[in-house]
Parts: sequence; structure tokens; C-alpha cells
Amino acid sequence: MKKLILSTAALALTAGIAAADVVRMGTEGAYAPWNFVNDAGEIDGFERELGDELCKRAELQCEWVKNDWDSIIPNLVSGNYDTIIAGMSITDERDEVIDFTQPYTPPDPSAYVALSADVDVEGGVIAAQAATIQASFIAEQGWTLIEFATPEETVAAVRNGEADAVLADKSFLDTVAGMDGLVMLERMESIGGGVGMGLRESDGELRAKFDAAIQSMKDDGTLNALIAKWEVASQW
Repeated sequence: MKKLILSTAALALTAGIAAADVVRMGTEGAYAPWNFVNDAGEIDGFERELGDELCKRAELQCEWVKNDWDSIIPNLVSGNYDTIIAGMSITDERDEVIDFTQPYTPPDPSAYVALSADVDVEGGVIAAQAATIQASFIAEQGWTLIEFATPEETVAAVRNGEADAVLADKSFLDTVAGMDGLVMLERMESIGGGVGMGLRESDGELRAKFDAAIQSMKDDGTLNALIAKWEVASQW
């Protein structure tokens, strides 16, 4: 699914959770339907429901921490929380800095939203959230890229004419397509390698617990049921 990081391994500390009473679950809280803040001010969405179930199955006490996307990996490494569960695609670059569980969703298609179905994405200005797999893809194609800190800003750039289209996970763009004249283009991109939980490289025991919990949800069908409920990706 989304997101490529520009972080550095220089931040790699040895902060562990062995003595911790609570596992802190870091998320962005700004990428519906994966994760968002609801009207009650609480973290909600597919990953909130998934994370709570994983903690239950792993017999862990967990709490949720909201963190901006651009610092989400550095703040994991420095010990501000113990996991990332934020629609993060597993990539080789990220895997050099942190570890990942097995994926809990297959790759989500990346799609374009624009104000016209006739937009030439290869010759236009394409908006993407900074440090995402979509931003990296556009740059690798040599197209004109404009980056923003949040998903909402990428969509706003299309609405106000600053960009011709936005490239993001289709599940996110499904929440905005059809609003204010925004249309989904037929063209899709297949990028990313599935979405997993990020953990510090020193936390192998915690990773193993979450791996086992994810696998148990795959085995009994509850993970596919959650994916279908929130319409975040294709099923396993």
C-alpha cells in the first residue's frame, strides 16, 4: 500500500519493550479508511479494529499513539512507541531501518483522482503525499511531482488547480472520488509489496507475537472479513 520513507538508519537506537507494561501502537490517524480520528477524537478505522484484535490474540495490553507521517519511522526507532500500524507498505528501503511483520493486507492498487477524466498524468503535475511509494513512483517515471505532508493536502491541490491529479491508494481515493467534481481515472498503478506492522529491529519477540496473531486471523477468516468490512484492499 503506501509509503516510502526518507529516514536514516543513524537514528537506530536500542529502545526495547521487554520491560514495558503497555505496547504503544503508532498510527497516522489521517488516512481513512485505514486509520483516522473519529468525531469522539479517537483513533478509528480498519487498523484500529485490526490492531485491537491482534493485541487481544497476542495477549498484549496496547494503547494508541497518533504521529505525523513524515516522522513516523524516526519516532518508532527513537522509542516514542513500539509499533507502526499505519497503512505502511513493506519496502526494501524501509526494511533497512526497521523490521516488519508479515503483511496483513495484499498490495492496494494506486489510483489517480482528477477534475477531468482526460488528464494526461504523464505530462501533467501529479500530487502525492511526501515519503510514500506513490511519490517515489512518480519521481522514478520522471514526471512532474508535487509533494504534500498530508493526504488531504494532495486532494486540495487538485481541487485548487495546483496539481492535475493525485496518486494515492485507491481505498483512500474512493473516499473522495465523486466529491467537488473529482473523478477516478481508469489508469491504475501496481506498486508496493503489501502492508505490515513496523517494529524496531531489536524487538524480534514482539514481532513474532504479532506475526502469530496475524496468521491466526488469516487462518480463521477474520482478517478477510475485516478487509471486506473496511474495503481497504483485496482479500487473501
